[in-house]
Amino acid sequence: MKVLIVSVHPDDETLGCGGTILKHLKNGDELYWMIITEADESIGFSKEFIDIRKLQIRRVSREYGFKKVYELNFLATRLQSVDLNDFISSVSRVVNEVGPEIIYMNNRSDIHTDHRITAHVLMSCTKSFRYSFIKKILMYECISETEMSPPLPENIFIPNVYSDITDFIDKKLEIMSIYESEVQMPPLPRSLDNIKALARYRGSSCSVNYAEAFMLVREIF
Repeated sequence: MKVLIVSVHPDDETLGCGGTILKHLKNGDELYWMIITEADESIGFSKEFIDIRKLQIRRVSREYGFKKVYELNFLATRLQSVDLNDFISSVSRVVNEVGPEIIYMNNRSDIHTDHRITAHVLMSCTKSFRYSFIKKILMYECISETEMSPPLPENIFIPNVYSDITDFIDKKLEIMSIYESEVQMPPLPRSLDNIKALARYRGSSCSVNYAEAFMLVREIF
């Protein structure tokens, strides 16, 4: 089975579905990673940060056993300035090359503008009559982005699919620790304690020790 993991920013994949990726790896599935944005000195990132981030991406890719990593290199925090036709074409090219049966993507109503724009583009690049090989699309939650949206009906993340990651929670936290600059101290949301607590809470919703939660966008079976 071919699985495509979409990250608007590196670390989204681990926050949202790191345990599930490890489960796919254990099951022998083909895993591909598409990273939408990059850090750049032109938007305030230091060269040191950029170099470290490149190393982190390589390390994380090895941990998850990705067969190929696609980096689209759009500027982080600047997706609102990208021509949508160019964005859609870039994403569509990857989707067609991989031909995934399952896609994991960022939630469409996260507080981060980059996440919302990418979700809109993904919907354009996964239409069933053009991409019939896609059998399932799932949106994952990113702690510090999903729950920070205004509490309005259109923004609520309502999980209806759960993945038991009890066997993978420790490895997920270990991989998250690779992103040193993204890991926060409690009580801030992206602390390892809170990431584990969210998995524990999601697990309690489906009677397992630890779980990741998703919203099903489409499934064909």
